Amino acid sequence: MADVDLPLPNGLSARELIGSKEGITYNDFILLPGYIDFAVEDVDLRGRLTREITLNCPMVSSPMDTVTESKMAIAMAVHGGIGIIHFNNTIEEQVREVRKVKRFENGFIPDPVVLSPQHRIRDVDEIRRNFGFSGIPITEDGKLGSKLVGIITQRDIDFEPDRDRPLGEVMTKDLTVAHEGVTLHEANLILRESRKGKLPIVDDRYHLVSLISRNDMRTNRDYPLATKDANKQLRVGAAIGTRTIDRDRAVALRDAGVDVIIVDSAQGDSAFQHDMIRFLKQECPEVQVVGGNVVTADQVRHLAELGVDGLRVGMGIGSICTTQRVLAVGRPQATAVFTCAMAAREYGLPIVADGGIAAIGDIMKAFALGASSVMMGSMFAGTEEAPGRYVYQNGVKVKVYRGMASSEAMREGGDKRYLAEDQAIKVAQGVSGTVIDRGGMRDYMPYLTLAVRHGFQDLGRRTLELLHQGILDQSLRFEKISASAQREGGVHDLVSYKE
Repeated sequence: MADVDLPLPNGLSARELIGSKEGITYNDFILLPGYIDFAVEDVDLRGRLTREITLNCPMVSSPMDTVTESKMAIAMAVHGGIGIIHFNNTIEEQVREVRKVKRFENGFIPDPVVLSPQHRIRDVDEIRRNFGFSGIPITEDGKLGSKLVGIITQRDIDFEPDRDRPLGEVMTKDLTVAHEGVTLHEANLILRESRKGKLPIVDDRYHLVSLISRNDMRTNRDYPLATKDANKQLRVGAAIGTRTIDRDRAVALRDAGVDVIIVDSAQGDSAFQHDMIRFLKQECPEVQVVGGNVVTADQVRHLAELGVDGLRVGMGIGSICTTQRVLAVGRPQATAVFTCAMAAREYGLPIVADGGIAAIGDIMKAFALGASSVMMGSMFAGTEEAPGRYVYQNGVKVKVYRGMASSEAMREGGDKRYLAEDQAIKVAQGVSGTVIDRGGMRDYMPYLTLAVRHGFQDLGRRTLELLHQGILDQSLRFEKISASAQREGGVHDLVSYKE
């Protein structure tokens, strides 16, 4: 019998995969491997969140009140990602969370908290509660730029029963300082030799100009990929709504130093969001603006033409979201990501894939369909840094996680992003639940990052840019998978197992 020259199947291009008549989710396909000629350490994961903000680890924590406040945002930023502070709070509370992140770690601190000798110990207690530190320089008038007269540390006040005692009576006056122009390396040597926690930087008149913290120096060493701005401060984002009062919120966030504002709407293509974007671009031009959420090419074009700096993609696909079932509106996430990424490319805009990330493989699939970063809620909600509370269920430690459109969250203000705040009857589009304890971000984020690097290696792509190039030149190949194939790709045919 003569040999028959049959073409061997080599999968589908991204356009062929998504071009089918039905919507595609992350579970409906798999990526085919490529040729490996580099080590996993050679993978560069840098991806854009906006036109001007690049993340060394392109992961974003969702602006949900059981996911992201300052602790989570700090943890995200030091590991190369970014956190978006939720807005189910007052303007003052959200601003305070942003400031905690901006003050956390930045080498030279150009605007340190400063007090005067007339301030009281209770003022230090308040600063410690709000910002988590207590090493504070003391100047003659309590302002930066005036003469340095002392420093107050926790050791000075730990056992002082009278919290109304003036700082001038308890502060340390024998100071170790460095002079303006000192380098970070030189400052580090001074801190090491003096065994001090804080190093004031003074000019030739002994006026305070900045501050350096030993903790900051240690963080610089331990987290070289941290996401920082031009002033070496950690980057942080914040969410706002589309109401008139949110304009005041945006201005306050801008003044607090926020790097990016996400206009947080479940359906982002509305006159309300359009007006807010116009306001932000006019009144807060120094702040990057991410619009959304969107799932169609038309929605992308509408927001892109208003001048947004990035787009958030996803509707009704989060683990705690029921929008698609309740309202029958939305789109399967894989189809949404690819469609929006291709439309946004025409405008040079990056997209963040928001929702539907249930496993590390889903992160890879989002990148492979054109996302430049991924936003996650449930994957981070179980960590120690998330603001939800821990409980035990059947002997298992879990953490509370809720959708912002759940009945519980809407009662506390979560309906602001669903244009339903003033309605007497609330239509829930989400649920409350629990997620498994994932420990601390110090261990969890490096694990996620390394796993994604391995995924890039298996695809034979060193960078996100090369991965996206594979979409355009069709060298990146996909394959649809059946329910049986999904089962085969997971743990199966065992009596029991442990993860």
